[in-house]
Amino acid sequence: MEVILTVEHLRKHFSADAVLVDVSFQLRAGDKVGLVGPNGCGKTTLLNILASREESEKGSIDKASGTTIGYLEQRPDTTTNRTVIEEARLALAPLIKMQHEAEQIATAMSNSTDKSELDRLSARYDRIHESLQRHDAYHLDHRIARILHGVGFIDDEFDKSVTALSGGEMNRLNLAKLLLEEPDIMLLDEPSNHLDLPATEWLEEFLHETSAAVILVSHDRYFLDRVTNRTFELYRGTIDDYPGNFSKYVLLKEERLAVQTRTYEKYIEDVEKSKEFIRRNHYGMKAAQAEDRRKKLERLLETPAELPRKIEAPAMHFPKPMRAGDMIFRFENVSKGFAVENNQIKPLFRGLTFNIERGERWGILGPNGCGKTTLLKCLLNLITPDAGKIIHGAGLKIGYFDQQLRVLDDNMQVVDAIRPAKKIFEEPARRNLLGAFGLTGDQQLQSVASLSGGQRCRAALAKLSAEDANVLILDEPTNHLDLWARSGLEKAIRDFEGTVLFISHDRYFVDRVADHLLIIQPDAKFKTLEGNYSTFKQMVASGLLIDPFANGGMSDRKEISNANSNVSIYVNPTTQNAKSTNINSNANSNLTNKQIAQETWKQNAKRKEAEKKKNNAQINNLKNKERIQDIEHWKNQQGKHAAAFSTDTNNPKKEKRVRKFPFRKVADIEEEIFARETNMMTLNEDLLNPEIARNGDRVKAIHLEIKEEQEKIKNLYEHWDEANELNW
Repeated sequence: MEVILTVEHLRKHFSADAVLVDVSFQLRAGDKVGLVGPNGCGKTTLLNILASREESEKGSIDKASGTTIGYLEQRPDTTTNRTVIEEARLALAPLIKMQHEAEQIATAMSNSTDKSELDRLSARYDRIHESLQRHDAYHLDHRIARILHGVGFIDDEFDKSVTALSGGEMNRLNLAKLLLEEPDIMLLDEPSNHLDLPATEWLEEFLHETSAAVILVSHDRYFLDRVTNRTFELYRGTIDDYPGNFSKYVLLKEERLAVQTRTYEKYIEDVEKSKEFIRRNHYGMKAAQAEDRRKKLERLLETPAELPRKIEAPAMHFPKPMRAGDMIFRFENVSKGFAVENNQIKPLFRGLTFNIERGERWGILGPNGCGKTTLLKCLLNLITPDAGKIIHGAGLKIGYFDQQLRVLDDNMQVVDAIRPAKKIFEEPARRNLLGAFGLTGDQQLQSVASLSGGQRCRAALAKLSAEDANVLILDEPTNHLDLWARSGLEKAIRDFEGTVLFISHDRYFVDRVADHLLIIQPDAKFKTLEGNYSTFKQMVASGLLIDPFANGGMSDRKEISNANSNVSIYVNPTTQNAKSTNINSNANSNLTNKQIAQETWKQNAKRKEAEKKKNNAQINNLKNKERIQDIEHWKNQQGKHAAAFSTDTNNPKKEKRVRKFPFRKVADIEEEIFARETNMMTLNEDLLNPEIARNGDRVKAIHLEIKEEQEKIKNLYEHWDEANELNW
């Protein structure tokens, strides 16, 4: 692929601290790069320099001819009087200008009688027409609406004034403008901030499909995995380049770090041996050898081995908890809603009935506004449910992490703010605890008010650890944490022997931590599921669960019920096409040559728009038809299995089928499925390796391995299905 950006030896200091020391890399057309590194390593500074928002002290940036760079502004202009759709349309100003020029040329052509002038105008019109087609400029309004819908705006907000937008909405509008511009290189700093899950998934798909090169900074590892094909690690002011997405980077990083460590240890060993030899033999019979060794040592010290680029995850931990009873919480028909217009009550959740047992780790999933935080507050007796009750088990000591971080006193030093009331906790122990959560040195003596978001989050987690709780209730604990801190928190929670209930929008975190899920659906119903986020996505894909995050999920759901089952499957109706402003045709039959040229161009655009809508509708109808057929077939074949996921316990029992497979725990089967699917991903990536692709025997062997893995995975899913039904 063509190299479109070359960066060489960039350097940047802030005061005495070097942020960028020697940054060099090349970017090829179509590259999707994840830029990763710990907080404060200079990622945003590098993007600012690439976007010409800041200057470097040294180095060069060379772009290929005609290459354009777009940067996601973090502080967009909010003083304009334009509406949302008018502001978005500005991103397509060059194409709109080109459209107007095409109309003007068409007018000039209709009025011209000079053949040479007509030829010149015709050639210019053809070039503009080709460019408009290449940029899909005949569907600009549809394109604008599609992008605005994608980032989370609804039709009613298109005419909203920009000055009335919140900070999050303004950032989403700014993201939409950048996506509409489609520059050759997109620089994106945390683009999924302020996006809900459907919008995040839409953005993942858009960035995956776009032909533009992308340099992306994000703390969302799931997002990085789905979008990127290269990873730049920025650390100690330099960049290491890794092929593949974030998960591939983690594996390759471990291998590369092992080599770096062995090389560095060998270097230190050689230096120490040389020094010892020189010290012992400088004046003895081996003085000549010692002198020779001294010269070699000087050359060795001139080119020292690099320190291993080890980025330490903070060693977060929660102490061994006091044992609680087997039953931690029992929810019995718990309901909660809030008042809306006309004294109506809008339910958040109703009839919530399930148990949380000791040692389980529950994640709560649901779209924004469905009542996740409200549920935690009901559990903590901060809010009273409208109906039902929540029973606490025996011997509970609950620790609560509030996403607003109000547990810390802004006026206290950090080392004092984390001390729990009524606990003897000496300062050295508190300092050690803060160090384990990544706060060291002078950071421990700062006031809480002066901490950054990430530092404050770490301090709140340290305070939670100091409380010696046996039940942790966490509301968005990963906010403000970098990738390595999130990894450290994941390990701490997995090692914790108590019970955990948490809310998180970090899908990777949910996947790594949860072993049970409570899924609150937009219709105020709920589902419980044994498994993690990957299990949830599998259930949704199989039709076993409704996706509460699906577009249109807040209303307008069509319920497909089976008379023989109490399980309801919901399907989104076909979404309406994005509204577009079509150019009205001229009804006058007495058209001039000028009008004919203009109307021909306009009608072509209108016809293409209608064909595109028709094709989209046919595709959506076919997909819905196939999905309904699949669901009905599944319900007929798997009625008993479907009932296992229902919250209704009144289903009549059906006769158990005979086991086809030996008894295995569901969790063990899921673990093997995950391992084999991971191996499948690795094998498929190997096929993309040019060296392997040239080896015919190896390619055949890989295809054989893939076929074997597919067969084993198929059998495992059948085993998993049987275990879910019969392991009771």
